[in-house]
Amino acid sequence: MIRAAYDAGLRDFGENRVQEWEGKRQALTDLADARWHLIGHLQSNKATRAATIFHSVDSVDDAALAQRLDRTRQGTAAAQGPLRVLLEVHIAGEAAKSGAEPEDLPELAEAVTKCASLHLNGLMCVPPLLDDVEKVRPYFRKLRELRDRLETHIGHKLPVLSMGMSHDFEVAIEEGATEVRVGTALFGERPAPKKR
Repeated sequence: MIRAAYDAGLRDFGENRVQEWEGKRQALTDLADARWHLIGHLQSNKATRAATIFHSVDSVDDAALAQRLDRTRQGTAAAQGPLRVLLEVHIAGEAAKSGAEPEDLPELAEAVTKCASLHLNGLMCVPPLLDDVEKVRPYFRKLRELRDRLETHIGHKLPVLSMGMSHDFEVAIEEGATEVRVGTALFGERPAPKKR
């Protein structure tokens, strides 16, 4: 399915888990211009692996995690270049979702910009899954406003707003999304995780 999407012109692919991409990447090494994004929550014990196998980590939510990514990437930066990162924002305060709290963004952004092997490109969020997409709009608007304030605070542009998924991406684009995560629309529902 990834090859079919690539052949149709898609070049950016997202994975929710480090180990899922590790299981696929050997079979896809010939897709030289494809870019691989980690979009799921990154546990610190997997940061070293993530820093070397992804082009972008779109879910950075902690300064210590950013520093761990940076230390690992420093050894490979000459070959791979800086690792693009997005800050994941805990936009709706839902207990089951991760991300940095909005009030912590300035401090987190400052920490990331001090990491020589990371390139801070913008913000990402996962708002509540609501049937009425108009009720999701305020969360997308809030992320854009947070990004605009953060640009002023750190003194450089953050061109990426990763927000919107298969059910609400149109509203996200209207609110300024530059990247949408539409895996379900393209690839179908994710299989249920195997019970251990």
